[in-house]
Amino acid sequence: MTAAPPSPQTALHLTATPGRLDAVVAELTGQSRSQVAGWIEGGHVAVGGVVVQKASLKLRGGEVLTVRPPPTPDATVVPEDVPLDVLYEDDHLIAVNKPPGMVTHPAPGVTSGTLVNALLGRMSLPEQDGSLGPEGYRPGIVHRLDRDTSGVIVVAKTVQAHARLAAAFKDRDTRKTYLAIAAGTWRAEGTVRVDAPIGRHPTARQRMTVGGVNPREAQTLFTPLETHPDGHGRTLALVRAQPRTGRTHQIRVHLAHLGSPILGDPVYGRESQAISRHALHAHFLTLPHPVTGEALNLHAPAPDDMLDAWVGLGGAVPAGLETPPT
Repeated sequence: MTAAPPSPQTALHLTATPGRLDAVVAELTGQSRSQVAGWIEGGHVAVGGVVVQKASLKLRGGEVLTVRPPPTPDATVVPEDVPLDVLYEDDHLIAVNKPPGMVTHPAPGVTSGTLVNALLGRMSLPEQDGSLGPEGYRPGIVHRLDRDTSGVIVVAKTVQAHARLAAAFKDRDTRKTYLAIAAGTWRAEGTVRVDAPIGRHPTARQRMTVGGVNPREAQTLFTPLETHPDGHGRTLALVRAQPRTGRTHQIRVHLAHLGSPILGDPVYGRESQAISRHALHAHFLTLPHPVTGEALNLHAPAPDDMLDAWVGLGGAVPAGLETPPT
């Protein structure tokens, strides 16, 4: 039987044995390795006083480990009758056009109104290993969108589909294209490749940054579809973003790094009267079907609030906006 997790208010100070960080912490705390991996990714484990977010870190033995477990989420999630814009569905997966403001899955402090609540109101979801993790209850979830990011999201309906879809995202066998409004000064003429590792901000723990703590490789391609001077010496841009990796807040961080944070992003830029959320939308997603292996092309049309904001700022909607990128 798995040991009960320590209180999140209690910091554990442990002496490491040789081995991988996740395996060592799991053995010392009596928790599952997948649970501990989530703690590490979430910045809840320090080695020698330094937060480490690499589960595979090799320990020699003797290091002082500090573990601060997050609050344990409640696995009781109530199915809710919430309308969903379903883009595709079969026996193996469902693809939804997630609206802005909807959290992907329950988390501490958020137990209602999530995509998982809505999906459980329609169907059962697979209880794969790790469904109940430190970040919340996430059955069937293979990738996520931020609360205020709209657009295509895929959820597995079987354990087999979950494993194969998760592998496709991990192995970069998917092609993701986002639509964003960049609110700074856009200077590039053509496609810009940003290759800048992303890690957690050293002091603002809810933010990510270029560099930061334990940075991981991150690449994004940005292609301007339309640009427009804002009358204050800056050039706004309606851009396509194609992330080659899947880091937390990757597009938002990379655009801010370019000096063009997303319109309405209060974390990496600033709020805007033109739109009530950050202007980022998961526009297209291509991935192999988990059973047939055939390419599944998914498309969530550009949302009205982003188009209204762009036009309201003086921009023009480009022809071919809803045509998939080549």
